[in-house]
Amino acid sequence: MSENGYIIEGRDLVKAYGTGRAQVRVLRGLNLAVARGEFVSVMGPSGCGKSTLLHVLGLITPADSGVVALDGEPAPDGEGGRAALRRERIGFVFQRFNLLNVLSAIDNVAISLRLRGQKLDGNVRHLFEWMGVAHVMRRRPAEMSIGEQQRVAVVRALAHRPAIVLADEPTGNLDSENAEALLALLVNLNRQFAQTIVMITHSPAAAAHADRVVTMRDGRILHATS
Repeated sequence: MSENGYIIEGRDLVKAYGTGRAQVRVLRGLNLAVARGEFVSVMGPSGCGKSTLLHVLGLITPADSGVVALDGEPAPDGEGGRAALRRERIGFVFQRFNLLNVLSAIDNVAISLRLRGQKLDGNVRHLFEWMGVAHVMRRRPAEMSIGEQQRVAVVRALAHRPAIVLADEPTGNLDSENAEALLALLVNLNRQFAQTIVMITHSPAAAAHADRVVTMRDGRILHATS
């Protein structure tokens, strides 16, 4: 455990895409630290680097320079070590759900666990019940509502008991009723189980559910409110 209580940190993160005159610097020496059990929202205009930040923190995309640390320990440089850490410690919730259309809800979760060397257990069925989607476990995504698909995606993200959940615009494809229901579940998850959550959003209403709101612009953190 990190001595300063931070479960995940980005230190002096720099990330650019392209080369030469076409290069775009997306992260510009960004620093962000998230405490264990904290719910943090990251806001900012389109193109400010929010999703890139989430992918760097989630060890999907390596930074050009800087350090991502989990519990005070810098993440390894090699993709093999990063992938192992990512599979073990981090759960992802994406705007587009990324469910496999040919599989049922329970099988979508099962294949995610299998990639991590785990199997379905009672915890997974409890998660389906807790998220209010036990009735769709045997249905394929096309047989679910949009809200049900997103909640199944959250079950998949939580099934391996990750230390950190990273959510990229999780309400972006939901109507206001389903968005509010999902946010209430995330808040309950954070409050009841002390789940650490970092959520990217463009919505002030969604961001307001977090313990702390961090504002980004032009690849940097402007300020944070709590």
